Amino acid sequence: MMEGRSCPLAYRYQPASLCDEATQVTEDVLYIIGGLYGNPFALDEIENMARAEERRGLRVKLFFNGDFNWLNASDELFRDINRRVLSHTASLGNVDYELATPNSGAGCGCAYPEFVDQGVVERSNQVMVRLQKLAEKYPDIQKQLAALPRYRCLLFGGLKVSVLHGDPESLAGWGLAHESFVANNAQRLEGWFRASGADMMVSTHTCLPVLWSGEVDGRPCLVANNGSAGMGNLSADPRGLITRVCRTAPEDEAVAGLVHAGLHVDLMPVDYNVDAWLAEFDHLWPAGSPAARSYRSRLLEGTSLAANDLVFPSDF
Repeated sequence: MMEGRSCPLAYRYQPASLCDEATQVTEDVLYIIGGLYGNPFALDEIENMARAEERRGLRVKLFFNGDFNWLNASDELFRDINRRVLSHTASLGNVDYELATPNSGAGCGCAYPEFVDQGVVERSNQVMVRLQKLAEKYPDIQKQLAALPRYRCLLFGGLKVSVLHGDPESLAGWGLAHESFVANNAQRLEGWFRASGADMMVSTHTCLPVLWSGEVDGRPCLVANNGSAGMGNLSADPRGLITRVCRTAPEDEAVAGLVHAGLHVDLMPVDYNVDAWLAEFDHLWPAGSPAARSYRSRLLEGTSLAANDLVFPSDF
């Protein structure tokens, strides 16, 4: 197994199992938060966004679908992020899995595809080594992480919402990545919707956002990938993104959104205090460190995507 390039068998599951059991969501708004990456200031802002919804009379459910740990490489931040996230509903990302139950040879557990530069893979493996040493000091948190599921199915607005980290076959799968939609993975996507019975799949892991809606055998289906809640997602834009699902449109402006079977599904910006996070980040990960080389420019500048790059047509 190549560290960082392939994933353990324990990451694997069958698409048909995704919606075997479904949990009814009773709140009015669903926030699905992937890729927080240990950013406490992004978490502050997400909690502020939820409070603003509640002031408008809407009850909000926060669901963290993995990789809420990553850059929080201090005792205080590691404890704080996990305490706050685990007070809500959560599922595993590959980072959290490897912190709870490290797998020999998995490295970061990212299962990076060939198009990702080897330098990125090696730096991610180095970040994971540091974070695993930190996590070993907190067996109580490791135990909580180990108890989390790899995926969940929610009933919301009469629809089955499959909440994943990677894709319908693996915790670290890239089948719902932006790059997969660019390459047109329609046939595989249709197979996943048929096998799972899901009406909506909400993912993260691959760090670039996606919105797609279409029909599979006449049934409306949707994919949302929020990219990252804790890092920039668009060109010259350091804001994070979360997926918001609700019967009513958001009051604040979404980066992108679709209406699906009566539900508004929007990628909402997380306008956190970037300067405060950079100061903390530079202290934890100084210039030349693996994380600084991989992520600092993204924290400041975002990615190469524009907002109109996020939404894919039904036939993509």
